[in-house]
Amino acid sequence: MLNIHNLSVAFGGEYLFEEIAFRLNSGDRVGLIGKNGAGKSTLLKLLSKEMEADSGTIASDKEVKIGFLKQDIDFEQGRTVLDEAYQAFEEIKELEAKLEHINTQLAERTDYESESYNQLMIDLNDVSQHYEILGGYNYQGDTEKVLQGLGFKRDDFTKVTETFSGGWRMRIELAKLLLQNNDVLLLDEPTNHLDIESIIWLEQFLRNYSGAVVIVSHDKMFLDNVTNRTIEISLGRIYDYNKPYSKYLVQRAEIKEQQLNALKNQEKQIQQTEKLIEKFRAKASKASMAQSLIKKLDKIDRIEVDEDDNSVMKLRFPISITPGKVVSEVINLSKHYGEKEVLNNINLLVERGSKTAFVGQNGQGKTTLAKIMVGELDYGGHLKIGHNVEIGYFAQNQAEYLDGNKTVLDTMIDAANEKNRSKVRDILGSFLFRGDEAEKYVKVLSGGERNRLALAKMLLQPLNVLIMDEPTNHLDIKSKNVLKQALQNFGGTLILVSHDRDFLQGLTDKVYEFKDGNIKEYLGDIDYYLEQRNAENFRKIELKEKVKNESKSGKPQNDYELQKRKKALQNKLSNVEKKITTLEKEIAEFDHKLLMDYENTVSDSSFFDKYHGAKRQLEELMEKWEVVSNEIEAA
Repeated sequence: MLNIHNLSVAFGGEYLFEEIAFRLNSGDRVGLIGKNGAGKSTLLKLLSKEMEADSGTIASDKEVKIGFLKQDIDFEQGRTVLDEAYQAFEEIKELEAKLEHINTQLAERTDYESESYNQLMIDLNDVSQHYEILGGYNYQGDTEKVLQGLGFKRDDFTKVTETFSGGWRMRIELAKLLLQNNDVLLLDEPTNHLDIESIIWLEQFLRNYSGAVVIVSHDKMFLDNVTNRTIEISLGRIYDYNKPYSKYLVQRAEIKEQQLNALKNQEKQIQQTEKLIEKFRAKASKASMAQSLIKKLDKIDRIEVDEDDNSVMKLRFPISITPGKVVSEVINLSKHYGEKEVLNNINLLVERGSKTAFVGQNGQGKTTLAKIMVGELDYGGHLKIGHNVEIGYFAQNQAEYLDGNKTVLDTMIDAANEKNRSKVRDILGSFLFRGDEAEKYVKVLSGGERNRLALAKMLLQPLNVLIMDEPTNHLDIKSKNVLKQALQNFGGTLILVSHDRDFLQGLTDKVYEFKDGNIKEYLGDIDYYLEQRNAENFRKIELKEKVKNESKSGKPQNDYELQKRKKALQNKLSNVEKKITTLEKEIAEFDHKLLMDYENTVSDSSFFDKYHGAKRQLEELMEKWEVVSNEIEAA
C-alpha cells in the first residue's frame, strides 16, 4: 500500500529522523510510539502528504485513500452532529443533490414525449444505480451506529456541533473518518477524548478494519488490544517489529541483550587480535602476518547496540502539612448548566490518604465535580473542605490555564514564591526543560510539553491533596510511567479522573462511576470495577439489567430453565445465520449480474425492487442476529 524509502526530516539543522524505511501493508495495525518530540506526528503528516520530507520517497498503490485524524479540527458552524458526520459521504451527498434536482424536474415538467424528458429518465436511472452501489441507502444507518458507538445519544444528533466541547467534536471527526472508505487510517492519539466504553468500542472496530492503520497512542492497553505491529522512533532511527507494544518491549529487550553479548564476544576477539598484531610487529619474520591481521581487523563489521532514549522527567509530590481526617464532604450537591442537570443530590466523603478514581462517560459530571471541589464552579447543596487541606489541581484543558505569551521560565517564576523561586531552574531541568528549552513560549509547546510544564508548576505550591483530571493526555509512555510511580509514592490524598485503564491499575482503592446525574461507589481498584461492570463489553450491562428485570417479573431463572432458554436462542441464532448466508449469496448474484450484463439487467423493471428488498432484509437479519447474540451472552 505505502512504501517509505530513506525518509529524512530535519529541524534547525538537526535530524528528527534520518533515512528511515518501512512498508505499510493491508491488515497492518501499527502502533507508532516514541517520546514526545521524537517525530511521530510529523511522520503521520508525511504519510498523509500534508507535508514533504527533506529527502526520501513515499510510494503508494494507485488510488490509495488515506484518512488522517489530527489533533486540531475546524468545523463549519451551524451544522448538526448528523450533518457534520454526513460530510464523510461527499460523493453520496453530491448524488443526492442530483437525484433531488432530477426528481424536481420530472415533477414540474409535462413534456413527457420530449427527448430531454427521456434523458432525465435515463439520468435518474444512472444516478440511482451509482447511488446504490456507493451505499446511499445505508449510509444514514451506518452513521448513527458509529456515532452511538462513540458515545453520542440520539438526542445529540440534531444539536449543532458548536454546543459540544472540543473532546466531543473530536469524536465527530473520528466518526467521519471511520465512515469513509479509506484504505489507510492515520490516528493521532484517538483515545485522548474517549471514555472507557467508547475506547472498547473503537478497539473492536479497528480489530475488524480491513485496511492499514497507523496509531500514535500512549495508551498501552489500547495498543496491546488493537495493534499487530510496533514501530518506535528513537534518536532518529526506527525499530520495527511485528508485535503489539508489550510483546515488542520484551522482544526488543531480548535482541538488545543478544547484541550486548555479541558485542562483548567481538571486543574480546578484537583485543586478542590487537595483542597478536603488537606481538608480531616486533618480529621482522612476522611482519607480513601482522599486516594480514590488520587488514582482517579493518574488515570486521562492528556490532552496534541499539540506543535507547532514556531521558525522562523526575517527579515527586511532597506533602505540605497533615490535614484533618476528613478532606472533603459533599452533601446533597447538585449542578445545572441551564436546564441540563449534570449532578443530582450527590453525597461523597473523601478521607485523608484515600486514593479515588472518577470514571464514566464524558459529560456525566466528573470534571464538573472536580472543579467544584477546587472552587472553580458554583453549585447547589453543601461542600465542606477539611482542616489544613491544601489542594493541587491539574486541569484537563491545560491550554486554558497557561498563558501562551509567556515563556516556560516566566510561567514558573510567576507561580513561585520567595522560598522556591531559586529552585525554578532545577525543577524545570528535572522536567526536561533544560537550557534554551526554558526560553520557549508556551504557545509553541506540544501537548505533552504543556502537561509537563503544568506538573512542574504544581510543585511550586504547597499541597496534601491532588485532584488530577486526565493527567496522562499527551504524555508519552515513559512520562506516564514516571507520573504513575510518583502518584503511587504520594502519601497524601488523590482524586483521579481518567479513562486510561492501564494507568489506573494499582493506583486507586476506590472507584466512583458517574452516570445519569448520580454516582455509584465501588470499593476496589479499576480492575475490580471493570470486572463488576463486565467492561469487556459494556453493551452487556444493559442486557443484564433486562434479564434481572425479567426475573423480577416472574420469569423462571433456575439453571434448567436458563439452559433450555439458551438452547432455544442458539437454535434461533443458527436459523438466522442460515438465512443471512442465503441472502448474501443472492445479493452477490445481483451484483454479478450488474457487473456482467448491465444493460439487460437494468432494463428489467423489477430488478432493483428485488435487489433493494434483499438488502433491506439482510440488514434486518443482521440486527436480529446482534439482538439474539446479545441475549445468549446475557443468558
